[in-house]
Amino acid sequence: MSTWSKLALFVAVATALSSPVMAEHSHGPSKAAKARPLGRVVNSNKPVIIEMFEWNWDSVAAECQNFIGPAGYGFVQVNPPQESISGDQWWTDYQAVSYQLTSKHGNRQQFQNMVNACHNAGVSVIVDTIWNHMAGLDSGSGNAGSSFTKYNYPGIYQNQDFHNCRHGINNWNDATEIQTCELAGLADLATETEYVRSRLAQYGNDLLSLGVDGLRLDAAKHMPVADISNILSRLNTNGKSLYITQEVVYGGGQPVTPNQYTQTGDVQEFRFMDALRDAFTGKSKLSDLKDLDNRGWVPGSQANVFVANHDSERNSGTLTANSPSNIYTLASIFSLAHPYGTPTVLSSYSFSNADAGPPNGGAGNCNQGSGFICQHRWQEIVGMVKFRNTVGSAPLTNWVAPDSQRIAFGRGSLGFVAINNEDSAWTATFTTSLPDGTYCDVIKGELSNGQCTSSTFTVKGGSFKATVPQRGAIAIHTGAKRS
Repeated sequence: MSTWSKLALFVAVATALSSPVMAEHSHGPSKAAKARPLGRVVNSNKPVIIEMFEWNWDSVAAECQNFIGPAGYGFVQVNPPQESISGDQWWTDYQAVSYQLTSKHGNRQQFQNMVNACHNAGVSVIVDTIWNHMAGLDSGSGNAGSSFTKYNYPGIYQNQDFHNCRHGINNWNDATEIQTCELAGLADLATETEYVRSRLAQYGNDLLSLGVDGLRLDAAKHMPVADISNILSRLNTNGKSLYITQEVVYGGGQPVTPNQYTQTGDVQEFRFMDALRDAFTGKSKLSDLKDLDNRGWVPGSQANVFVANHDSERNSGTLTANSPSNIYTLASIFSLAHPYGTPTVLSSYSFSNADAGPPNGGAGNCNQGSGFICQHRWQEIVGMVKFRNTVGSAPLTNWVAPDSQRIAFGRGSLGFVAINNEDSAWTATFTTSLPDGTYCDVIKGELSNGQCTSSTFTVKGGSFKATVPQRGAIAIHTGAKRS
């Protein structure tokens, strides 16, 4: 068996066995700086994030200019940009070797060009960031040519910079094991030490110097909150708000919980993803999803939510673009319509092997037959991105659920959506808080030159009549109201 096969097998087995709930991964000295301001000053009126999974920097730059910016997305999340182990598999990105910005997605200049292009298109850039660990191979070289052995990364880290627990996480009820032992065999950094903190902050500040607007903290659950807080305090934001979202997978009864991390930024709330899967597959009621802020989850104001991410579509049994009966699309519509959380849309690619890297070496495009699924371009999702931009933080209003799999609700006086997860059409008169007028159904089209490119609905006296197609939805908002 090759080294790559051994590593892939080890990662897959270790990940599958390590958590009783859900596999968290398949991958398996700076000056004191200004404190990080919290909030969403950057693109606060365009909250939706796209995870452009495995697209290279040149492709992301082009897509920002050609589509992402004009479509109204506020943020693009890109893969880890630092040097990692060589290999075509997607998870090699999460096996860090050095902090050189040379990866299979492009070099430092290409990364800088991508950030600039996205900014010029009005899109902020979030970088997937690995602070918890380095590569898990016994030895090897990275895709920029750096040689290493496990626990010795020349010029960066040596043996003393890693935790002494040199085995996997055997007891998920022990916080110390979760945060000092090795996740899927990956060399676990001693983030409580001064040197490691300063070195990680140095990397973070390098990214910020190139204009990066946010960080996704991979495997945040495996770092104590105090360590993350200390590292963040060393980042020089120059007064600019830095968006932080942290990967903390909930595990029932486990001592490390998502809610503990709200003091250091937003937290990815995986329970939202599971709840949508259960509701749209009929395991639970769609009508029970009205109030999501009273479930003990991360507060909606600090939750980062999604229907699926790059890990879940490979190993957790959640919804994917291949789910039957249009339920992935319906769940996406719900996630963009409901006020709970900041939504991320996954833009992924087709695969038959869960380890497979992207088509065409990561040169992403949305042409037919490219292998890239490009969910971010689907009309239903694009329409709902503009819906979300319009309704902002408006409260949920006018909720109605005539049965367990049909719901409709408004967002203040700015928008209204109806979702029919049944196999027959739903005709009803809906009561809204919208002003009178004729609105475009943004699920099927948009407002262009004052006219709708799709069907319309006329609100009179706050009400309108509509037929919601089977396994379908309708959505209207004041930003797509015909003159």
